[in-house]
Amino acid sequence: MGLLDKLKGLLFGNETVREGKQDAKPGVKPADTKVEQKPIITKPKEEKPVADKITVGHVHMSGCTGCLVSLADNYEGLLTILDKYADLVYCLTLADVRKIPKMDVALVEGSVCINDECSMEEILETRENATIVVALGGCACYGNTTRFCRGGQQNQPQHEGFLPIGDLIKVDVYIPGCAPTPQQIRNVCLMAYLLLKGNDEQKALATAYLTPLMNLAAAGTEACGCDLMTEVINQGLCCGCGSCAAVCPVRAVTMQFGKPQIERDLCIKCGACYAQCPRSFFSFDVCGQYESITNLIGEVMKP
Repeated sequence: MGLLDKLKGLLFGNETVREGKQDAKPGVKPADTKVEQKPIITKPKEEKPVADKITVGHVHMSGCTGCLVSLADNYEGLLTILDKYADLVYCLTLADVRKIPKMDVALVEGSVCINDECSMEEILETRENATIVVALGGCACYGNTTRFCRGGQQNQPQHEGFLPIGDLIKVDVYIPGCAPTPQQIRNVCLMAYLLLKGNDEQKALATAYLTPLMNLAAAGTEACGCDLMTEVINQGLCCGCGSCAAVCPVRAVTMQFGKPQIERDLCIKCGACYAQCPRSFFSFDVCGQYESITNLIGEVMKP
């Protein structure tokens, strides 16, 4: 077969050009040509562990992004949550969504700059579109260091007034701390899922876990290291563990003679020390069911 025959085969669609003989009609196969049929391979459908997920969003106001870093520090645990229990529908850092959508749980990080019209609109829109609003971290709960802002930034010198989100909208759950631990953020997301989608027993345990954090939200937006004095030490509850001193981001709490000493001039009112104390708000409502809640978290986090 010459080069001309090959070119004719390509031009007229002949799939079979024999040596010295061309098909009578272009594109028609001879009768003795056998076409090998390939077997059809069908891929199995992907099965999702949980079909009915909740929707979660992370709304970033005026903060340092430390709370988002703490959320990401769950590593494989975060992937398990996103795979089985929650769809991340809004997050400026991790999701390409520009407008705040409808969602079941909104994790709001940072305080709100009341000089910024966009921030004011976003926090009101978050409350309107979210079933549960969670104040994530000391800035969102109590204002933290942003309480002391006086403007002066080169790009936005008028940004000098900041408020915790609870002063502007109704907040359902607080996760205080600077920043909160990854485990607590994970646990709140899991408990929110069980509260919305679980059976009666799971809903009861989720309610027991979330009730103290809901009580914190109902108590208001004021926090201080003095809370340790009035609510823990003065009640004879301090065990001298040093958790408050270890968690304070500005080293305003030190341990002296086995008890915390609070430097009020250094305190930034973030609420981290009181939130971390094992004898404060959390243990009284949860300690009786601690083992059941721990086992539940272990079960749902299995890969």
